[in-house]
Amino acid sequence: MKGKFGRVGVLYGGHSAEREVSLMSGRGVHEALCNSGIDAHLFDTGRYTLVDLINAGFDQVFIALHGRYGEDGTLQGALELLNIPYTGSGPLGSSLSMDKIMTKKVWLQQQLPTPEYAVLTADSDLERVAQELGLPMIIKPPHEGSTLGVTRVDELATLRQAYELAARYDEEVLAEQFIEGRELTVAILGKGKSARALPIIEIVAPGGNYDYEHKYVSNDTQYVCPAQLDSVLTDTILHIAEQAYVALSCEGWGRADFMLDSAGKPWLLEMNTSPGMTSHSLVPMSAKAAGMSYAELCVAILSTASCKVQRPLVN
Repeated sequence: MKGKFGRVGVLYGGHSAEREVSLMSGRGVHEALCNSGIDAHLFDTGRYTLVDLINAGFDQVFIALHGRYGEDGTLQGALELLNIPYTGSGPLGSSLSMDKIMTKKVWLQQQLPTPEYAVLTADSDLERVAQELGLPMIIKPPHEGSTLGVTRVDELATLRQAYELAARYDEEVLAEQFIEGRELTVAILGKGKSARALPIIEIVAPGGNYDYEHKYVSNDTQYVCPAQLDSVLTDTILHIAEQAYVALSCEGWGRADFMLDSAGKPWLLEMNTSPGMTSHSLVPMSAKAAGMSYAELCVAILSTASCKVQRPLVN
C-alpha cells in the first residue's frame, strides 16, 4: 500500500464552525488508512500553514475537512497550485456545492426538483417572503453545514430571530420552502458518467429534528438503510442524486440530501462534497449496505485523489 499511495496526508480540523466534526472524521480516516497499510499522517489545517503542508512532503492528501476553508474550494485551489493530488471535488464543484444558493440556481436550471427559495438580507421584507414561500419555512446560512444556524420557522413572529441567527454566519441568508415528509440521503462515488449512487438512507430523528445533537452525539436517531421504498421510487431518487452531483461538477465522492413529501415526490436540499466520516456518519453506513467496509471506503476514496484542473501544455 505504501508504494501505491506514497506518503498520504489526512487534512482535518481546520478553521470552520465544523472543526470538531472534522477532527472526528479525520481521526477515523487516518486510523482506517493506517490499518490498511498506508503511510498516512494527520495534518490539522487549523494549526499549520501551507508552507508546513509543502514541507510535509505528501504525495497526495485525503480531505476530511468540513465547511469553510476545506470544503468550499479555497483549499482545493491551493492544492491545484501546489500540484498535490487530493480527494473529492475540485474548486468549481466544491464552491458551487458549498453555496446553497448557487446550488439551487444550478439545479433549477437543470430542472431538478428543489424547494422554492428566497435570499434574505438585512433590508428584506420578511413578511412578504413568508407570504410567498408560506409557513413553515426553513432559514439557513448558505455556506454552513451540520445544521449550524438552521431554524424551522412556524410563525411570522419568530422569522426575524431566525434570520438574525443565520446572519451570524453569512451576509446573505437562505429562506426555503418547508417540505413535510421523510428525510433521505444518498451517497455518490465516482465522476461524470461513472458516478454511482449507493443505497438510500432514511433518517428518523426524534420529533423530526435532525440537529447537531442528533447527528453527532446522541444515539436516539434511527437510520434505515436501504430505505424502505418501492423499486421505481428508489431508482428515481438514485438517478436524481447522480444528476444533481454531475450538474454541480462534483467528483470523487459526495452526499445528496432529500426530503420525500407525502405525495411521494423527492426534493433535493443540498450537496455535501466532503461528508462526515465519524462513527455516526451516513456515507460509511451506506457503503456498508453496499458491502464495503469503512476501511475499504477510505481506500476507495483515496484511490480517486487527483488534481482536477487541466494544466496547459507548455512548449
